[in-house]
Amino acid sequence: MDADRFALFSRCLQALLLVIQAVFFGVCVLTDLSSLLTKGGESQEQERQLRKLISLRDWMMAVLAFPVGVFVVTMFWSLYLYDRDLVYPRLLDSFIPQWLNHGMHTTVLPFILIEMRTTHHQYPSRICGLVAVCSFAVGYVLWMCWVHHVTGVWVYPLLEHIGSIAKVVFFSSLTVLISIFYVLGEILNSYIWDSSRCGVEGNKPKAE
Repeated sequence: MDADRFALFSRCLQALLLVIQAVFFGVCVLTDLSSLLTKGGESQEQERQLRKLISLRDWMMAVLAFPVGVFVVTMFWSLYLYDRDLVYPRLLDSFIPQWLNHGMHTTVLPFILIEMRTTHHQYPSRICGLVAVCSFAVGYVLWMCWVHHVTGVWVYPLLEHIGSIAKVVFFSSLTVLISIFYVLGEILNSYIWDSSRCGVEGNKPKAE
């Protein structure tokens, strides 16, 4: 892998994922701090700003953090185990230590699951959520195509080994898979919090 390809590789989806996760958890921290500061207050403006932060946090969790995070972890390690040179050539071991590799491609999933388990997130309507997720996936595909058009190099070595029709199938499958992960996140969020709510209600003493 030459320097140009390494530069492209460093800008691919896992780098974007790190930005998404950093922004998302930053919003989570800001939301928690704002909630503590406004607790007991009577300012309607503060309450309005807090609701906006909560809505942004929930939207990012539903549309970006969970589906993209699960997609990256699943796809990366599946292709890595099949043939690591398709997504992570051995030359990268000289630049990226194993702990950093796991930081980019492994720890994302447990942190997202912990966030989902500890904080209830209000998902948008399924149609709106799927439109947003598909828009992100299509935008990323167009970005990859543009990079290839400008540089002549695909950001993923896998794409150099398949034909045009296979690329269309691959890009379509990418969009479908991210959409499936969105629905999975919605179902998992509902299951966790519906179960928790039922458990709390079940533990309440019955009125005499």
